[in-house]
Amino acid sequence: MKLDSYWTDTAPALTPKAAELPASADVVIVGAGFTGLSAALALAKRGASVVVLEAGDRIASEASCRNGGHVNNGLAVDYGVAADQYGIEQARTWYHAFDAAVDSVERVVREEGIACDFERNGKLKLATKPAHYETLARSADRMRREVDPDVELIDATRVRQEVGSERFVGGLLQKKSAQMHMGRFAHGLASAAERHGAQIQLGTAATRLERQGTGHAHRVHTARGTIHAKQVLLATGASQHGGYGSFGWLRRRIVGIGSFIIVTEPLGAERAQAVLAVRRTCVTVANIHHYFRLTVDHRLVFGGRARFAVSSPTSDQKSGAILKRGLAETFPQLADAKIDYCWGGLVDMTQDRLPHAGERDGLYYSMGYSGHGTQMSVHMGQRMAEVMDGNAAANPWRDRAWPAIPGHLGPPWFLPAVGLYYRVKDMVA
Repeated sequence: MKLDSYWTDTAPALTPKAAELPASADVVIVGAGFTGLSAALALAKRGASVVVLEAGDRIASEASCRNGGHVNNGLAVDYGVAADQYGIEQARTWYHAFDAAVDSVERVVREEGIACDFERNGKLKLATKPAHYETLARSADRMRREVDPDVELIDATRVRQEVGSERFVGGLLQKKSAQMHMGRFAHGLASAAERHGAQIQLGTAATRLERQGTGHAHRVHTARGTIHAKQVLLATGASQHGGYGSFGWLRRRIVGIGSFIIVTEPLGAERAQAVLAVRRTCVTVANIHHYFRLTVDHRLVFGGRARFAVSSPTSDQKSGAILKRGLAETFPQLADAKIDYCWGGLVDMTQDRLPHAGERDGLYYSMGYSGHGTQMSVHMGQRMAEVMDGNAAANPWRDRAWPAIPGHLGPPWFLPAVGLYYRVKDMVA
């Protein structure tokens, strides 16, 4: 079993064309995940000189390639809850932003000719308890009336026609959702950004940002030298790299929560078809939930918040054992399937579980996708390129307050208590 991301291990490695760190650039982007690479592509196509700084030794080395491979529409919070809290018009705008985000991924794949197995088969949100199904039914009714007339409630019989498991009593189908190979998409996205003139600098952490005057210009300090930027975009997500002096205000607003994934050996076409006949992305209804899908080589990708812990080889192995039990409970016919890959990653979770993007003290930022990042990160990279070019209205998350999380000053010491709370909540729901 490899303790590495399947997406990274089965994609070509990018060797950036850039060599020396330039003395200046129109835009410096901190972070070579999907947000940073998408913004680099969009800005370079607009004619800007762009330098992407990545602390790691490969692109998309954190959340962008350490996820379940879903490209789903829909909010991370229940639409009805968001509508009650923020108003129907605002919740509808945000919901449609996720629709547009899936469209953005598809458009980039098509325009740049990225071979990443992009498929738009929809997402099934699956209920394991009658009470959960009743909640989905109410949600579906409201969504059809207010925001998404295409959602479909399906009963247990229909679910069993699609999902080879007896655990589920029904589900909610959101038809705009998609899936892709994250590693191949990352390689294609980075290659496209370079092709249009952006530079990608690996192994180059931004250690300090020094504002020049009252505008957007900054001196960006790295161990390899300093670069003067007219504008800076922070696209770091839950990364722990970089200087606390510059990024501490972000870290007080984002909690990096571990999410863990296992991938089976190739199951063969017939066995895979019996598990997921329509090859949708699937997620269960629970606070500590599972999510799963098939790959084009007929593996099952099965993930979840197995433990409220950060990723490390030891932590990943422990979480992988928990997920293997969960997989066997969900699909008993796969209990004997060999696990070829196991890894973990950090979800950049916000207190309200909604993205945050804008400008603060001359720095642009976009992050906090809260587990729905593969599509929104690509979308927001493009939108922030528009914002930095003068169109503030392009940001669907603009003008939102983002207070610090009380008591959160560094490592999330409170995660075990949060995990216990959600486990109890799931047991009594």
